[in-house]
Amino acid sequence: MCGCRASVPSTKQYSVNQPAPTKNSPLAAASMPKRIPIAKQLASIKALGKVSDLEKAFATAALVYNNSADPEGKLSKAETKSLLQTQFGGFIQGQENKPKYREIISALDEESENKIDFEDFMILLVSLTLMSDLLQEIKNVKTTK
Repeated sequence: MCGCRASVPSTKQYSVNQPAPTKNSPLAAASMPKRIPIAKQLASIKALGKVSDLEKAFATAALVYNNSADPEGKLSKAETKSLLQTQFGGFIQGQENKPKYREIISALDEESENKIDFEDFMILLVSLTLMSDLLQEIKNVKTTK
């Protein structure tokens, strides 16, 4: 054990008569912070008021990551895989048979409790975007002036 938050066993004890709170229980709901929508989070960043759409897109990716990261600013590989599949599914869809995609996903499956930082997450996201079928569609869009 490295002493990381994820590798330290929980010290909270539950008796037989007091079950551990589940995601849907009132105890869990009371202890879970309320999620603020990404759009509202972006709107609260005054510096983004006059930036380009591209800069807002990167800010959105950063917020998506930070909303899922632990207090140390890291994600487990399992959480990373889940986040990529749920939040960036448009870029991942249809890539399951590509060797590079399988390589990236299998690396996330190995030692899935290990953590990655924001920079590594963005490299994964850009890598998946570059090989995406959606990127080909984007490239084929005609620009009008």
